[in-house]
Amino acid sequence: MSLQTEPRYTLTEYLDLERSTQARHEYYRGEVFAMGGASFAHTVIVGNVASELRTQLKGKPCRVSPTDLRVKVGGSGLYTYPDIVVVCGPPRLEQPGETLVNPQIIVEVLSESTEAKDRGWKFEQYQGIESLTDYVLVAQDTPRVEHYQRQLDGSWIYTSENRLDHRIAIVSVGCELELAEVYDKVEGLREPGAVYRC
Repeated sequence: MSLQTEPRYTLTEYLDLERSTQARHEYYRGEVFAMGGASFAHTVIVGNVASELRTQLKGKPCRVSPTDLRVKVGGSGLYTYPDIVVVCGPPRLEQPGETLVNPQIIVEVLSESTEAKDRGWKFEQYQGIESLTDYVLVAQDTPRVEHYQRQLDGSWIYTSENRLDHRIAIVSVGCELELAEVYDKVEGLREPGAVYRC
């Protein structure tokens, strides 16, 4: 009896797949993972956060890209599509010009199927991006925005906020995310829990 293994893809085969379909896939060391569709609340939050960042970054050398920009994560072998990416200064694109390698801010909107990965394994991978200064996690079922800010020594400071009349500061680009704007027109939110700061 023989064991069947999952098909392995070269990077070239993966990029050819991405060009040939409208579906999006993550790639990690030869494995390809289909990315699922988003809920309505998820898409509203992505739109709200992208709009807030874009408005506040006008006149600054930063660009906001929601959803469809592929990012290469350092030397880890991960290619993925964060919910929102901010790049400041000239974007560095891996040939053939479709994959960003120097994001400064990554925002992920959490869902039941992605939360554990976004908090754990994926954040570990993202820390390998030298240009990354800020990682923001946004809950979609309750008001909660979490912010990891890289320090000069490479450590990360964590801040969490769950009050709609409060905000999270992203000092590296001079922006603030007001939770009332992040959750504008998002229905069915659960009551928030406690606020934690480290």
